[in-house]
Amino acid sequence: GVVYKAEDSRLHRPVALKFVSDDLVSDAEALSRFQREARTASALNHPHICTIYDVGERDGRAFIAMEYLEGATLQDRLAAGALSLDTLLDVGIQIADALDAAHSAGIIHRDIKPANIFIASRDRVKVLDFGLAKMRASTTPQADVTTIAGTRHGVVMGTAAYMAPEQARGEAADY
Repeated sequence: GVVYKAEDSRLHRPVALKFVSDDLVSDAEALSRFQREARTASALNHPHICTIYDVGERDGRAFIAMEYLEGATLQDRLAAGALSLDTLLDVGIQIADALDAAHSAGIIHRDIKPANIFIASRDRVKVLDFGLAKMRASTTPQADVTTIAGTRHGVVMGTAAYMAPEQARGEAADY
């Protein structure tokens, strides 16, 4: 998706609007995954998970309205130099706390990587992008495979360098 800063005209606050990218706007599966991302993330209410305010459509394009954050991704922060040990531990604890809350709600993120961790002011962490998240299966586990536009059915989704081994093999990811 593509994210823009906008203003909530009713509550007069900044928000982030995430739209499906232009090349996927007519792809039914991509739109379904986008809606699933909104539902999954909005099911979580946690100080270290980006808050979803609304989901909708404007001029034929689906969007997610979410909390606007100022800061940088962990990826950008690491590119600028090493974090201090205290900062690293603090950030790690906040990420673990967010993932614990998601896991307690039966949600597996499946795409935790520095680009999906946002560090706002005072090193306040927010976990972003639940686009590949999966609800824990209540019955038998199934392989974590997803299809998207331009891929074959059964292609494993995620960022290879950050995948759990079982996810990379197309097996059910656990906690």
